[in-house]
Amino acid sequence: MSRRHAVIAALIVGALAGVWLAFTSVSRWWWRGGAAPAAQTPAAAAAPTGERKIKATLYYVSEDGLSLVGVEREVPFGDPIVEQARRLVEAQLAPAPAPLASAIPEGTTLRALFLGDRGDAFVDLSPEVTTRHSGGALDELFTVYAIVDTLTVNLPAITRVQILVNGKEADTLAGHVDIRGPLQKNLDWATPHAGPPTPESQGQD
Repeated sequence: MSRRHAVIAALIVGALAGVWLAFTSVSRWWWRGGAAPAAQTPAAAAAPTGERKIKATLYYVSEDGLSLVGVEREVPFGDPIVEQARRLVEAQLAPAPAPLASAIPEGTTLRALFLGDRGDAFVDLSPEVTTRHSGGALDELFTVYAIVDTLTVNLPAITRVQILVNGKEADTLAGHVDIRGPLQKNLDWATPHAGPPTPESQGQD
């Protein structure tokens, strides 16, 4: 066979091979119902990072019911200061970590919070803070100062706190503690701060 004939034969074989590959590709596409190959999509974007938080001291009733315990907890960050104050109060109204108890009557919600121009914060709570209160002078002190101390300890710009009930000033929550005006921080009923266990405390017998 001449060189020319060999070249022609090679071209024919190549053309037939191309036709065969095209035929098999079309056949596979037809048997799959004519669906086009799935497009390659880029990897999903990374999930957004969690909400920024700060560490704050919140106050709960001790196991023996005789004092408030300051506990370090993470609270959502808020800006400006009035927003941070709101988030602190909302965190304080949430259920207490076991084995401590909440000083706030169950069902109490924050209706509003605003700041005065002299470092005073006004915290408007729902009626449950009074209608569901257990009563007793000590329990009432715990309710009032869990709110007052949470704001004044964590936000130095707030020096006094007045608790309102359902949008109005109230004389007391349960008949014992005068809340007709703003109150300053008072840690007389609070035990020392309780934070996460440290390596030193875990190593003690």
